[in-house]
Amino acid sequence: MGIYNVSKHAVVSLTETLYQDLKLVSDQVSASVLCPYFVPTGISQSHRNRPADLADQTPTQSQLIGQAMSDKAVGSGKVTAAQVAQKVFDAIAADQFYIYSHPKALGNVSDRMNAIVGQHNPPDPFAERPEIGIGLRAALRAGAA
Repeated sequence: MGIYNVSKHAVVSLTETLYQDLKLVSDQVSASVLCPYFVPTGISQSHRNRPADLADQTPTQSQLIGQAMSDKAVGSGKVTAAQVAQKVFDAIAADQFYIYSHPKALGNVSDRMNAIVGQHNPPDPFAERPEIGIGLRAALRAGAA
């Protein structure tokens, strides 16, 4: 998940910078950033786009577990891509910068920001669903044994 998370944070940072730069030069053009959660878009099956010379690479145990968890999360999602698109149009019309597909996930953002400001270690991403964290740790550690 590291590469995926880094790219998401980079997009947010770049778009924040673009927003600030645009505000310096114009009131007519702005920027917004979409921060999606688990939306069924096919991204969890991105291996289908792998170059032919990499197609034979076998995923690692942790990649397989991560894929299964991602598939489960996406499959249980209640927000469609079409609904997210409508949220984007509505937010842009309202000159809203941050656009969230799942506003309930903002608790995770708040917990992260509080840890940063309070100079604490990163919070447990499975605090609200400990059984998922327990299962993931067990599966990953069993594969490493």
